[in-house]
Amino acid sequence: MEAVLTEEQGKILLRLARETIGERLGIEEKLALPEDPGLELEYGTFVTLKINGALRGCIGNLLPDGSVAEGVKRNAENAAFDDSRFSPLTAEELAKVHIDISVLSQPQSLDYSDGEDLIAKLQPGRDGVILRLGAAGATFLPQVWEQLPDPHLFLTHLCHKAGLSPTAWQDSHPDIEIYQVQYFEEEQA
Repeated sequence: MEAVLTEEQGKILLRLARETIGERLGIEEKLALPEDPGLELEYGTFVTLKINGALRGCIGNLLPDGSVAEGVKRNAENAAFDDSRFSPLTAEELAKVHIDISVLSQPQSLDYSDGEDLIAKLQPGRDGVILRLGAAGATFLPQVWEQLPDPHLFLTHLCHKAGLSPTAWQDSHPDIEIYQVQYFEEEQA
């Protein structure tokens, strides 16, 4: 994705995410956002929390729902306290959490004829993928390619995440959309 925000704006969003979580825990003051038109742009956002490299929460929205700053605040709080896969984050854990933020391009439908054509059209490491079949659906951010670099495994795990058969991407022709992200992460301590 072409950069829509500067590195400095990314740092502000990362600080906003951390301070939003800290404020909810009662250990941070509310951040006064600087006047910056870039933070008012409307894009989908995801906030991912990790501790020692292990996922600790990840919540986002694929489409814009307010400004980037509003999306980061909402998704940071939801990733920390409302991700159903994890118990709510504690103040002790916040000190260990590594935060990253993804700002998403507009998802685009991907036309493909069969499973092999789908694999041929995906760009590992670049494309985030949304898979939908009936009422089931799931997404993987482009960063997931780091853990699942093989497209067959990537799509199999995405089907599993959606609650579908592991081979649904091959034999059920789900709707596929792709997107790219601009990625910001906190510096490692």
